[in-house]
Amino acid sequence: MTEPNTRPLDGLTVIDLTRALAGPYATLLLAGLGARVIKVEDPRGGDLARDNSPYVGRDGIAVERRHDDDISISHLTRGRGKYGVGLNLKDPQAPAIFADLVRSADIVVENFTAGTADRLGVGYAAARAANPRIVYCSLSGFGADSRGGDKAMDVIIQALSGAMYTSGEPDHPPVRFGVPIADMLAPVFSVIGILAAIEQRHRTGEGQHVDVSMLGALTSFVAIENWSALAAAGMPARTGLTVQRLSPFGVFECADGYVAIVAVHEKLASGLFAAMGAPELGKDPLFATRDARVANAIVLEARITDWTRAHAVADVVTALEAQGVPVAPVRDPEEAMDDPRVVARGETVEIAHPSYPSETDLRTAGIPIRFSAAETRFDPVLPIAIGEHNHGVYRALGYSDEKVAELAKAGTI
Repeated sequence: MTEPNTRPLDGLTVIDLTRALAGPYATLLLAGLGARVIKVEDPRGGDLARDNSPYVGRDGIAVERRHDDDISISHLTRGRGKYGVGLNLKDPQAPAIFADLVRSADIVVENFTAGTADRLGVGYAAARAANPRIVYCSLSGFGADSRGGDKAMDVIIQALSGAMYTSGEPDHPPVRFGVPIADMLAPVFSVIGILAAIEQRHRTGEGQHVDVSMLGALTSFVAIENWSALAAAGMPARTGLTVQRLSPFGVFECADGYVAIVAVHEKLASGLFAAMGAPELGKDPLFATRDARVANAIVLEARITDWTRAHAVADVVTALEAQGVPVAPVRDPEEAMDDPRVVARGETVEIAHPSYPSETDLRTAGIPIRFSAAETRFDPVLPIAIGEHNHGVYRALGYSDEKVAELAKAGTI
């Protein structure tokens, strides 16, 4: 049986005002690390993710909701480990109820467009007035200091950050990342900022405002490469499946699929040439040094592709592994999520409808961090209905049963 208080963030309470993906992923991470997350939803409709297709229910997986108790797999994934309450933030009583929630909390997370939380009376100033120790995180498209009304979706941020032109072939259309990279990256930075602020609070006793921009988070990743320097050196930024400035490095076509190969230094390059049955390439002036291989990357990659295309993925992997060259088959996401290594470490986990088992393996993101003296796991709760945990949460604030019922009848909660 699991011992209590064994998760790193046990004892911390989070007020979660977020919706969609970026914000809810941040609070999901906090929940998995042990924080008690109270998810606040508008009682008139709830989180946008509740209406994301596909759904799971008594009929299995479906594109359209067929029954009232069907649950969006997005909500099933993002709502794990969270206690759900209803609160109409546009109701005149909402700021006072929010303040009551904040008084006994440690962290607030919101991902409204800039300025919205303040207009609703649930921004950092209101939270700090209720609890000076509060760590308040705003996760927005362009930062809390941007002009109001700027809406940001993942594809918009990918476009603005330059990320779409870091992949793909020269003179080809931009490439959208297949996973919502901006929506996933910004919440990771948010959690880093929140935990840093909690640590500073240990020294000062004061909370603070943590402000994370989706555009800034993704652009900072794009900026890890110096694109101006590459252009000045005449090195193309977009080289398709390979990275020519590190050649041989990238993805190569085989007879029945693709493999990723890394052979950037001498020992690895020699191993690659040996696996190809062409060890003499290591003495060819075009390929004898790392700089020479980079300068002649197009020619070298054509030679490698001629070899890989003539063999099955499994044979290429076997040949390169025998030479100690890093290589891997390019897998589809379903196969990758079932990798025994990530399953054993809890980096992907199964989810299920609480009432209807599914024949389909519904595997989703776990917490990809392991500790030597702590664990990660989600509390066994899920806000199936909006306001699922109204009674327990609001009663803990000192609200009477009559007041909870009155607020619910008025549509406030």
